[in-house]
Amino acid sequence: MTGRTGRHFLHIPGPSPVPERVLRAMDRQIIDHRGPEFARLGREVLEGIRGVFRTQGPVIIYPGSGTGAWEAAIVNTLSPGDRVLMFETGHFATLWRQMAARFGIEVEFVPGDWRRGVDPAAVEARLSEDRARSIKAVMVVHNETSTGVTSRIAAIRRAIDAAGHPALFLVDTISSLASVDVRHDEWGIDVTVSGSQKGLMLPPGLGFTAISEKARAAARHNTMPRSYWDWEEMLKANASGTFPYTPATNLLWGLREAIAMLREEGLDAVFARHARLAAATRAAVEAWGLEVLCQNPDEHSPVLTAVMMPEGRGADAFRAVALERFDLSLGAGLSKLSDKIFRIGHLGETNDLTLMGALSGVEMALAASRVPHRSGGVLAAMASLGAGLDG
Repeated sequence: MTGRTGRHFLHIPGPSPVPERVLRAMDRQIIDHRGPEFARLGREVLEGIRGVFRTQGPVIIYPGSGTGAWEAAIVNTLSPGDRVLMFETGHFATLWRQMAARFGIEVEFVPGDWRRGVDPAAVEARLSEDRARSIKAVMVVHNETSTGVTSRIAAIRRAIDAAGHPALFLVDTISSLASVDVRHDEWGIDVTVSGSQKGLMLPPGLGFTAISEKARAAARHNTMPRSYWDWEEMLKANASGTFPYTPATNLLWGLREAIAMLREEGLDAVFARHARLAAATRAAVEAWGLEVLCQNPDEHSPVLTAVMMPEGRGADAFRAVALERFDLSLGAGLSKLSDKIFRIGHLGETNDLTLMGALSGVEMALAASRVPHRSGGVLAAMASLGAGLDG
């Protein structure tokens, strides 16, 4: 195509499209980050983001990515030589494991098939075996973006409690926050990690850690070197709405608007919308005769749906057709899933009509690519959405 009309359909699992309201909120001149106007903004967003994490405790906002927030969680709570329990749920769990290892953490990595989430029973069993209480933390990815599998965090917390184990509970909610229910306080999470570019509907550039008192106490006694990621330095400045170094000022204006949008819709309504759109997408996949990667219905992601390609057909060639013919971006398979799956993102500001546009593009691209499938996926999705609105 030499020219395009209309909008680009970005349906990767993040970064998600930025709403016009958020774009306009960021479209302003830089202000003095040491002045009173910024301090008011800082206090407002630092307070507002707590509601999204559903915590009464502090949430630290970094100029950085979710990967930076991963690092902050590690260096503030663990020491070289500490043992942690992690689970192979996908590409991002594997990357977090690799980061921990680089810091000298001893990682027990429970293998997985990338089609299921963390088994709470396995958590309880392993922690019960650890009679010496040598495991310092359980580290879990909530929504595994590479697979479309959402682990059951509340059940994992119950498993930790059932084992009577004192391990810290560190959870990556980079792709789930503001799209899937996350309850930092109620679920007894010690560090909840997230980023700006998924459910919060912002450009990349902000990383978040919500921290418990238990995590903060661990940070006072661990021996890991840190500077930029030090929680206490951030918390001192945050008390007055400021930061110890230059913040991402315009992203914070956008964050204020994104929090306002989430409040207007209501978090429970946001989660219900994501669940409806995910169910409609799975209905389309089933009607096409294709297979969803996630095998446990209780763990289907509301954020994205990972779709397996038929045997002998490459996902990347199909995705290229979707982009070139229909201006539709779909997520690629990562690591061991490379060229085997494509991922349909349905997060952020996505609604019924934008999803239907994306699914229409998928169905047309399947036909244009001559991928074996049945027609009717779009109609099945429409029926699913219609049933979801009954009453």
